[in-house]
Amino acid sequence: MTYRGEVLTGATAVGIRVGEGVVLAAEKRVTYGGYVVSRVGKKVFLIKDRFGLACAGLFADVQTISRLMSVEIHWYELETSRPMSVKTAAKLLSTILYQYKYMPFLSEIIFGGVDLEGPHIFVMDPLGSLIEDDYAAVGTGAPIAIGVIESEYSNDMSLETAEKLAVKSIKAAISRDAVSGDGVDVVVIGRDRSYEKFYQVIS
Repeated sequence: MTYRGEVLTGATAVGIRVGEGVVLAAEKRVTYGGYVVSRVGKKVFLIKDRFGLACAGLFADVQTISRLMSVEIHWYELETSRPMSVKTAAKLLSTILYQYKYMPFLSEIIFGGVDLEGPHIFVMDPLGSLIEDDYAAVGTGAPIAIGVIESEYSNDMSLETAEKLAVKSIKAAISRDAVSGDGVDVVVIGRDRSYEKFYQVIS
């Protein structure tokens, strides 16, 4: 991610949709330019057990976006007494990002979840462009990660296989991208359960 030509931060995050649910994953290294600020940064978030965010970009913006969405979804469901759909939540996030277009969040986002219509994955740029897809990768390691996913993805694969593929793609990116690394956080959201998991990467 760059701002006025200056490299601010790098990362790799991916999302995969299959019939049983969605998988979101991101590595943990936080960098500014060539400096490693932290090796335990969280860039993938589970929201209300039905939604997830995976982000690449400025770490403060990543944290702010996750908090904003958690509050907005909770408030909507309190006000309406009904669960928010994944498409509605994605459109809400897209609108929030667009509202800040003159001073944008410096983050690329993959948003996913499962509702009554099934699993969904959306990818967004810092201005809120909204695209639904079967899989996506963002960040400096995205060109490597997306190649791994494309070569093995099938929409009828199991959620467990999709989780393994997401981790494999992040590990491939870590091996070639100097600003990605230090383990993989995963969020898995299925039709009847969701969970978070950490995979250590031995470098």
